[in-house]
Amino acid sequence: MALLARLPLSNASVSFSSSLSPSPSLPTQSRSSFRAKSPRRRRPILTVQAKIREIFMPALSSTMTEGKIVSWIKAEGDRLSKGESVVVVESDKADMDVETFYDGILAAIVVPEGESAPVGAPIGLLAESEEEIAEARAKAASKSSSSAPKPATSPPETATSSPAPAIPQPPPAKPVSAGPRKIVATPFAKKLAKQHKVDIESVVGSGPFGRITPADVEAAAGITPSKSSTGGGANAGINIAAEPAAPKPAAPTAAPPPIPGSTVVPFTTMQAAVSKNMLESLTVPTFRVGYPVTTNALDALYEKVKPKGVTMTALLAKAAAMALVQHPVVNATCKDGKSFTYNSSINIAVAVAIDGGLITPVLQDADKLDLYLLSEKWKELLKKARAKQLQPNEYNSGTFTLSNLGMFGVDRFDAILPPGQGAIMAVGASKPTVVADADGFFSVKSKMQVNVTADHRIVYGADLAAFLQTFAKIVENPESLTL
Repeated sequence: MALLARLPLSNASVSFSSSLSPSPSLPTQSRSSFRAKSPRRRRPILTVQAKIREIFMPALSSTMTEGKIVSWIKAEGDRLSKGESVVVVESDKADMDVETFYDGILAAIVVPEGESAPVGAPIGLLAESEEEIAEARAKAASKSSSSAPKPATSPPETATSSPAPAIPQPPPAKPVSAGPRKIVATPFAKKLAKQHKVDIESVVGSGPFGRITPADVEAAAGITPSKSSTGGGANAGINIAAEPAAPKPAAPTAAPPPIPGSTVVPFTTMQAAVSKNMLESLTVPTFRVGYPVTTNALDALYEKVKPKGVTMTALLAKAAAMALVQHPVVNATCKDGKSFTYNSSINIAVAVAIDGGLITPVLQDADKLDLYLLSEKWKELLKKARAKQLQPNEYNSGTFTLSNLGMFGVDRFDAILPPGQGAIMAVGASKPTVVADADGFFSVKSKMQVNVTADHRIVYGADLAAFLQTFAKIVENPESLTL
């Protein structure tokens, strides 16, 4: 069996059998007894099937449902080693290399570059030997051919079945009762019958229980029913109520056609993920609190540390992290609506706009890193984010989000709470503002508006107000940021 494990697995089944012949050195009795027992101990034929493994679309994040093939690093026929990168996949957040878990040959590419596949779907086939390549490619071809004809057969079915229900629909005829019957008509219908000289006994009523309506009288007189005729009598109200019910099935109409000259652009994988997260955010009860913060001291500190590579984003993230240490409930998380979790780490996620979407690189343990190390870490994350090379733990581990549009001159705005977090801070631009001190003297100070959106299930107004007061004190006295 040790030799069997080393044999290359081929496309065809390999059969192993053995025949034992009597040895001259064995006595005759032994030989006869051996022949007597051999038929009973006949060994089954061993069959080794070829091993063709599938390369699946991996789940690169907790929110990823499908991935897009950016590029295949390896081509069909290339030999692969375990742990070697094979393909680059675009998830909902970043582009990542996918490695193989086995040695073998990339026999067939099922999903080509530029196309998408759901998580768990096969995107390529891996063969163990060259003899299996042909079988793997045939398997890949059969998969693509089996999926192709399905949409081709379904449209004809609907085409043949659609006219069928239209045939029995015209025959609905009004039931005509035979023999003498009691005439039941609305007062307005009787009045119309006299005006138009219509024998009301010859009119077939269309109202409940055969009641004659004004419309029935007008139809018998050859007059087009008017809207006013349906407005009289008790039955008119029934008819009016029934008429709007007819257009109801047409209510769920398709989206309106695009404006002439417009271009329809489908969402990218990242934009689709952002759209899904924003809709999920709307299910969380939130509230917003604004707070003005004086930034003269922070601006002065920034001018000192800027030559050393420190960014304003790093300063704001550090200040927010230090304030969260004193107000851990703002750093908490509620995911099931029944309980909330105090997070042991303070991970500041910072919103960054990139080509084709939005991503939030995370400064992990921002409260424990000094300002200069935090700024270096931020530059590294920013570079990877713009190259779409962030790892999942570098963008989905945030506990508090910071969104800064101040560099664009935006003075104030509200941010949407990301799913799974307790609060997000929106920071506006710092602008000169005339203020009055306690003695009544006026002066000009730089102020920025900070608005925080919070999950009202775990963070209350007093909690958020206290947090913003602490944040303002740290920004207005920023010496502690450099310690």
